[in-house]
Amino acid sequence: MDIRVLLVDDQEVVRSSLRELIEVEGDIVVVGEAANGDEALVMARALTPTVMVVDLRMPRRDGLWTIRAIRGDELLADTRILVLTTFENDENVVTALREGANGFVGKTAPTELFVEAIRTVASGASWLSTTAATSVVQYLNSVPDRTRDAAGHPGIATLTGRELEIVKLVAAGMTNEQIAEQLTISRFTVKTHVNRAMAKLGVPDRAGLVSIAYRSGLVAAPPR
Repeated sequence: MDIRVLLVDDQEVVRSSLRELIEVEGDIVVVGEAANGDEALVMARALTPTVMVVDLRMPRRDGLWTIRAIRGDELLADTRILVLTTFENDENVVTALREGANGFVGKTAPTELFVEAIRTVASGASWLSTTAATSVVQYLNSVPDRTRDAAGHPGIATLTGRELEIVKLVAAGMTNEQIAEQLTISRFTVKTHVNRAMAKLGVPDRAGLVSIAYRSGLVAAPPR
């Protein structure tokens, strides 16, 4: 089944470029384009896309408003949201994820990563670019120590050695493809381990794995 994509960006040239990148893929089809949040909500209700690629900075109704509106609409409960933006700072990333975004990728990302991000989000998983993952880490590192779980997450003890290894690599900002290459295993195997780790740790997405990894000390946060 094709992945149905709705592009939401106020710049027509950006939407056209994204459409050109997507249309060469046999399993992804652009079903519509919107220039702001108001248009996006109307089109999403009419088209029920698999994935909405949403820019954060738009006039009238911006990306955060759009994410909230989509997440508040029962008809669009299954629609996934991939944020595409130039601004990958910690405030934007954390706020978008809290509002219900399923992935975050920069506008300067290589074509293959952009396409992989769409497929990953469409599959029900989450996607964080390396820059976005770093921003999440920096945010977590800024949280007062009293909010950290010094004893670690209890679910960590249930992870296998391979699952633990992969959680650390996810926290480092690596994609499934990059992890597969580094560990010399298939991308499908990586995805299976990631899904099992999320189930054991009780988190719905990769952002949750990143949060637990840093709060529990599985990986060291970068210096402030």
